[in-house]
Amino acid sequence: MAEPITLGMMRESLYAAVVADALDSVGLRNQSPRVPLRPLTVEKTLVGRCRTTLWADMYHPDPHPYALELQALDACQPDDVMICAAGGSMHSALWGELLSTAARNGGCVGAIVDGATRDIAKIREIDFPVYARGTSVYDSLHRQRVIDLDVTVEIGGVKFAPGDLVFADIDGIVCVPKEVEDEVISRAWAKVHTENAIRDSIRGGMKATTAFETYGVL
Repeated sequence: MAEPITLGMMRESLYAAVVADALDSVGLRNQSPRVPLRPLTVEKTLVGRCRTTLWADMYHPDPHPYALELQALDACQPDDVMICAAGGSMHSALWGELLSTAARNGGCVGAIVDGATRDIAKIREIDFPVYARGTSVYDSLHRQRVIDLDVTVEIGGVKFAPGDLVFADIDGIVCVPKEVEDEVISRAWAKVHTENAIRDSIRGGMKATTAFETYGVL
C-alpha cells in the first residue's frame, strides 16, 4: 500500500499551480478565485482544510457583537484555514491581530479573507498567513458581521465547502473538493516529481522540445 500523502508532505512538496494542473486533468477547470486575494503577511505555501464563515455589511448597531465570529474561532481545529467570504467588501477590516492569535491558538494555519484586514505588522510578527483583497483601518464592529458559519460559501466564482482542501501561495488560491481530493493530490504529487526530473534534465542541457516529448509535461 502506498504511503498516504499527509498535509505535512503537501506543504513540503506541493503548491497552488501544480494542484490547479491536477484539477484541470480531472475536468475541474475553475477552482481558483479570479479575484485579487494576495498574501499580506507571510509568503509561504498555505495548506489546510476550510473552516467557512459568511459575512455581511451592516449599517446599524449590532445587538450581538461578534457572536458567530467568536463561535467560529472557538471551533477552530488543527490544520483549519479560516475562509471569510464577504463578497469582496472593503467596508471594514473583518480580520486582524486578535483574530489571528485566537485562530492560531486553536490550530488554524491561516486565513483567506474576501475583503479587508488590518494589523498587518502585528500579524507578521506571529508568522500567521493572511490572504485578503487589501487593508482597512476600520474595525468590523457595527460594520460587518458573520451571518452563517460552516456552510458552503463562494469567492470569485469558486465554492469553498467545510473540510475542502485549500492551497494558497504567491501565485493564487486553489480549492480541492473533498470528493476528488485523493485523485487530485495523487496526480499533483506525481506531476511535481516529474517536473523535478524535467528541471534536472533541462539544466543538464536537454532541449525543451525533447523534454516535453520525453516526459509529456512542461
